[in-house]
Amino acid sequence: MLPLSLYRSHPDRIRQQLMARTDRLMRLMDALRRLPAPVTAQRLAEETGISQRQLYRDIATLRAGGALIDGAAGVGYILTEDPALPPQSFSRLEIEALMLAMGGLAQIGDAELLRAGQDALSRIIATLPDKQARQASHSIMRSWRKTANRPPVAVDLNLLRHACWDERSLTIRYLDMNDHTTEREIWPLGLSYSDNTLMLLAHCLLRQDFRVFHVYRIISVYENGDSFRPRRVSLLNDFRRRDEQSRHAAAYPAG
Repeated sequence: MLPLSLYRSHPDRIRQQLMARTDRLMRLMDALRRLPAPVTAQRLAEETGISQRQLYRDIATLRAGGALIDGAAGVGYILTEDPALPPQSFSRLEIEALMLAMGGLAQIGDAELLRAGQDALSRIIATLPDKQARQASHSIMRSWRKTANRPPVAVDLNLLRHACWDERSLTIRYLDMNDHTTEREIWPLGLSYSDNTLMLLAHCLLRQDFRVFHVYRIISVYENGDSFRPRRVSLLNDFRRRDEQSRHAAAYPAG
């Protein structure tokens, strides 16, 4: 327990230390949920970026906070009960559906998205009763199909994702299907994954219309500081409406 005088004299520094400690403990809990058990202290220390000595102290802190962590130094650790997550229950078919979806996610070639899915699934499994957790470990449904060879992506996918979420305008240099390079400002709306490519749906300010860009053909991308909030939802609705109309017209051509 830190003395009250230290809090009063250095509040910002103490706040930063507490935030760093909380973040470190959260990363350790995530690693315990996600990594195959038992997890060695060395692996946990590498995963969380701390020393093994600090890791042992953090394990003790988590245990004092109510986390049931079995194991010891030289043996490995298993998170058997996580007080931060409420108990959940799924049917066996629901568990199979989650595992199958996770297998499909592994096929799309986006490492950061795959890691996020694995972390989320680990949190879900950590809240299941023992019987259902074992069912998740021995699911029968798998996605065995190999991904087609995808062209490499040269730009930061995380930047594209955040630009869509935050409704931030982007400037891209793009190599079109005729191998002509253009530069244009776009309002990114969403990403679409398919078997062999990754597409970016956007409203192109140059064309004043919707365009779908092959992400692997984007040469460079940067934020230009402009926002198009709150236009994303209305633009997506317009795109869906136009797409449905075009599908309907194709199915029922005019007489």
